Formats: sequence, C-alpha cells, structure tokens
Amino acid sequence: MAIKKVWVTEDCTACELCVELCPEVFSLEDDIAVVNNDANLNIYEEKIKEAAEECPVEAIKLEEE
Repeated sequence: MAIKKVWVTEDCTACELCVELCPEVFSLEDDIAVVNNDANLNIYEEKIKEAAEECPVEAIKLEEE
C-alpha cells in the first residue's frame, strides 16, 4: 500500500532517529521532528515505515491508501 499521509505527533522527543534514517522526508524544527513539505512519500516509503517502526515513542504516524 502506498503512503498517503505522514505526520509527527507532539510526543516527539527530538531524538533525531527519523532524520538520520530518512533526511529526505524528516527534519528537526523547534525541537520536534517534522515532515518536509516537498517530501516524496512514494519514493521513500520503506524508509518512512522504518522510521515509524524505530521511533522510540511511536510519534510517527502514517496513513496508507
């Protein structure tokens, strides 16, 4: 299934793991991870899912089609 939407909840602890795993999609802004506006979710689908699975506080959420 393709990823339709990705977001980071307020539970984020700014550990930067998602940024390290997938800098094409995630960045750190004001001590919280954010999804880059121009991120191509289809190209980086596997990396996004890995970041969501590895997030220590499960702050990365995604919606699939």
